[in-house]
Amino acid sequence: MGYFGNGQAWRAIVLAWVLVWFGPAANLNAGTLISPGALDSIRKSAEPFGLFATRLSGGGLLEKWNGVEHKLEDEMVQLALCDGDRERCVSPAALQFLAIVDAARAREGRARFGEINRAINLAIKPMSDLAQYGQIDVWSSPLVTFTSGAGDCEDYAIAKMVALRMAGVSTEDIRLVVLRDVLRGEDHAVVLARLDGHWLTLDNRRLAMIEDIDVRNHRPLFVIGDSGVMRYDQQSPSASAAWQASAPAVAVNLAGAPISELASPIDVALSN
Repeated sequence: MGYFGNGQAWRAIVLAWVLVWFGPAANLNAGTLISPGALDSIRKSAEPFGLFATRLSGGGLLEKWNGVEHKLEDEMVQLALCDGDRERCVSPAALQFLAIVDAARAREGRARFGEINRAINLAIKPMSDLAQYGQIDVWSSPLVTFTSGAGDCEDYAIAKMVALRMAGVSTEDIRLVVLRDVLRGEDHAVVLARLDGHWLTLDNRRLAMIEDIDVRNHRPLFVIGDSGVMRYDQQSPSASAAWQASAPAVAVNLAGAPISELASPIDVALSN
C-alpha cells in the first residue's frame, strides 16, 4: 500500500504528534496512544515551570550574561589550576569555593544540590550592588563574590551554577532563572537543578529546596542555561496545570506585564 493508502494509520500518527506537543495540558489516560511512562518522560524534558522559552538575540540581559561568561572563562582556568595543586594556590577565594565543591562531590543527588545551596548561602553576606559597587545591577563571577564575601541574588545564583558544574552536574540539568516577585514588586534570580526529572530551586533566601511547581507568587521571566539566554513565553500552552493552579496571583499578572519589562535587563532590588 502507498503512503496515503492507510488513512487510519496516518490519523494515528498525527494524533500521536499532537499528544506529544500538547500532552502536559491534555486529559490523557491509559487508552491514548502514548503510555504513561512516555508522557512522564515528555514532562520531565521541559524547561523549569513547564513554559516554552525563546532564545534572545540581543538586549541588555544577553550582554550582561555574555560579560559574565567572559569572566568565567578566566576564573575556570584559575579554579582548575588551584583544584590540581591546592598547596600552591594563592587565592583564598578559590580555595574556599573549591572546599564547597569538594563537599558536594562527596554527596549524591539531592544531597549534592543541598550542600551547594546551604554552603554558598552561608558563605556570602547579602549586600546590594549599590552598597557594594555604587551601581544598581552588577553581575559578579564566583571568585569576585567570594573575595568580597558579599553579593546579591544573582551573585549567589552564578556561584551555585558554577559549583554545580564543577561538582559533576550536567549543564543540561542546570538553569539560572530570573523571576518576578509579584508580592514585593522586584526581580529575583535563583538556580534550578534537575534531579530525576524534577527541577529543584536553589534560592539564597532559604536553605530548603522546593520544586518549581511549588514556587508561589513568582512569575518566571528569563532562563539561562546551555542554550543561552531565553525569555519565557508566558502564554505557552505547555505551562504546567499544577503550577498555574498553585500560583493564581502570578497567572493574573501575566497578561498585564508590559513587553518593555520582559525585554529589559533585570533591575535587582536592593533588598536581595
